[in-house]
Amino acid sequence: MGTLSIRLVALATFALTTASCARTAPPPAPAPVTTAASSDQAILLTIFLRHDQTKTLAQIKEHLAKTEFTQNFPPPGVEVVSWYVMMGIGQVVTLRVPPDKLREVNLACEQRAWGAYRTEFYPTYDYRAIHEADRQRLQITK
Repeated sequence: MGTLSIRLVALATFALTTASCARTAPPPAPAPVTTAASSDQAILLTIFLRHDQTKTLAQIKEHLAKTEFTQNFPPPGVEVVSWYVMMGIGQVVTLRVPPDKLREVNLACEQRAWGAYRTEFYPTYDYRAIHEADRQRLQITK
C-alpha cells in the first residue's frame, strides 16, 4: 500500500471516527500504561523503515553494522511498543516517546538508518480500547 493510500485510509478513519463521536458520548479512556518510558506526556510514534531496494540485504546489514544502528536505536528512555517486518516493504516500529526525546529519535534515524532505509514518521495513538468500547456499546443497544 503506498503512502498516499495509507494517508487516505487514515484520513477516512479519522473522519468516520469524528462523525461517530459527534453523535455519541465519548468512550471511556483506555487504561494508562505503566512503564518506565511512558508518562502522561508520552506520544506513540510509528516509523516506517522502508528498505532501500537498490541494495541487497547483505548491504543493508553492513550499513546498519557500520552505523551501529542496532546498538543505538531506539535511544535510551524510548520504549519499543512493537516492531514488525512488513514483507516487501521493510519494518514498522512503534515507539512510546517522551516529547523531550523526539529529537533524539529523529537524529538516530538520520545518523544511523539513512542509507539502509527510507524513513517515514507517523504520530499515532492506541485506538483499541475505544474500538472495543464502541463494539460493546453497540451490542448492548441491539
